[in-house]
Amino acid sequence: MDLVWSCWTDPAHIKQWNSPSADWHTPYAVNDVRTGGKFLFVMEAKDGSGGFDFEGSYDEVSFHERISYTTTDGRKATNLFTATPAGTRITETFEPNQHDPAAMQRDFVAGVLTTFKNYVESLV
Repeated sequence: MDLVWSCWTDPAHIKQWNSPSADWHTPYAVNDVRTGGKFLFVMEAKDGSGGFDFEGSYDEVSFHERISYTTTDGRKATNLFTATPAGTRITETFEPNQHDPAAMQRDFVAGVLTTFKNYVESLV
């Protein structure tokens, strides 16, 4: 659980895995993981065709268990970290934005989680 938590919360790690696919990246990340702390992840397409700032503040941080946050546009999300016999399970729930199809957003988040899983496994 320590490695998973560190990879999820440390900006140096976040820049390595925070992308839904190989054609995206996160060149800049700031993360103050505590209740009331703020985060900013700059996500960009590697070809320069687009990007966005993903930012907000933490509503609740429970070490190795839960991170809840609100994005700057008011959407809520929660990440649960659960120890299982196979390792750590991360369950993410989020309120989708109103601009993009919900399925596209779900696929984007699933891609980020897959990239995270592959990154952590590469460190073991």
